[in-house]
Amino acid sequence: MNTQTQEQRGTASTATTPIVRVEGVEQHFGPVHALGPVDLTIGRGEFVSIVGPSGCGKSTLLEIIGALQDPARGSVEVDGVPLTGPRRRTAIVFQESATLPWRTVVDNVAFALEVRGVGRKVRRERARELVEVVGLGGFENHYPAQLSGGMRQRVAMARAMSMDPDLILADEPFGALDEQTRMLMAEELLRVVETIGCGVLFITHSIQEAVLLSDRVLVMGRRPGTFLDEVVVDLPRPRVHAALSEPSATAAQERIWAQIRNEAEVAMRSER
Repeated sequence: MNTQTQEQRGTASTATTPIVRVEGVEQHFGPVHALGPVDLTIGRGEFVSIVGPSGCGKSTLLEIIGALQDPARGSVEVDGVPLTGPRRRTAIVFQESATLPWRTVVDNVAFALEVRGVGRKVRRERARELVEVVGLGGFENHYPAQLSGGMRQRVAMARAMSMDPDLILADEPFGALDEQTRMLMAEELLRVVETIGCGVLFITHSIQEAVLLSDRVLVMGRRPGTFLDEVVVDLPRPRVHAALSEPSATAAQERIWAQIRNEAEVAMRSER
């Protein structure tokens, strides 16, 4: 039986009604202890980011919550139900936009509805609505090769939204974009999420991005990954990039960086 306290496991929690509840989750890959144990809750409508060094288990935790892999130990509940497999209202967005090159923008967005058996007329009407929501009106009939990287990622966001999600899991979705496009996409994601009111778990290496987007930022330590710190971001919404110059945002960034820098220095010393 696991007798560790929540503090020892690196718990991240919230007082709001949870859409996600993770308890004592661990993951092992052969002899490698990759993750945990960790506890985590995400409230309905809450935006939570995880930052930490490469290989600490951030993506592993996201994939467990998305039912893309099973944990070695622990439990996951989504919407109050034990997770036993992929669920319809969980949308997952990765760094690569994964658009289908032979489909137009509107047909890419409609793809998830097509797989679900929604009729052509209904799914295309819904897809066109979502194309407008993500700011791609006028590009409905363009193909992915005719779009920029940021525009293709908007297509992926619109497709995720077509699932009527109550939970979005995003793993470095803007990691391949230039800094300017990345910040514009971050603001766009905030607008979309606030429109549909879903919970979000967001993985990023960018401290600025995490602070701009999040209600809470969780700092994960070196493998096996556990939560070292929880930083509540006290900024009003709606947010724009200029909010990062606020004293509370600056303080949050410095606190997060201090944790990550310490982890990196410890790792470097251990490799000598």
